[in-house]
Order: sequence, then C-alpha cells, then structure tokens
Amino acid sequence: MSGKAERRAAREAVARYHETNLAELVRYVGDAVDRFRAGELDAFEVDEVIFQYSRSAKELWKFCNLGGDVEFTASWIDDGDAPIDWWERGAPRRRRP
Repeated sequence: MSGKAERRAAREAVARYHETNLAELVRYVGDAVDRFRAGELDAFEVDEVIFQYSRSAKELWKFCNLGGDVEFTASWIDDGDAPIDWWERGAPRRRRP
C-alpha cells in the first residue's frame, strides 16, 4: 500500500473506532434520560451523566486526534491490547478526605 493509501485506511479505522465508542457514550445519556422519564432519576442525576458524557467524549476525541499521527493511533487501535473505558475516563475525580 502506498503512503497515501495507508493514511486513508488509518483515518477510516480511527473514524470507525471513534464512532463506535461515541455511540456507546451516547447510550449512557439515553439510558439516563429514559430513567428520568420513568421517575428513577432526578434532573440533577441526569445532569451528572451528561457532564460525564461531555468529559468522556472529549477524552475520546483527544485520543482519536493525537497530534495528527493517525497511523500511530490506528496501529494502537488494531493492537487492542489495552481497551480504554472512555466512560470511566470522563468520571469526575473524587476528593480524598
């Protein structure tokens, strides 16, 4: 494969990864809204989920746009040795007493 074709394939792999993981994050928000409508969560709890979604999506975006080195990112994704829990990456840090 030529350099151009390799970069295109890498961009496509990273885009698929980004979309798949972003869809998983969106499901957390959808579930929270559904639970709010069912009376299981209050508005503040849903707001916390939305805040965590925002932080998680930002972390995912930063990973997928690592300084323009799309080939490195794609190779890391292909290796799949250490899957990242993007939801947990966006969790607020808890203060220790």
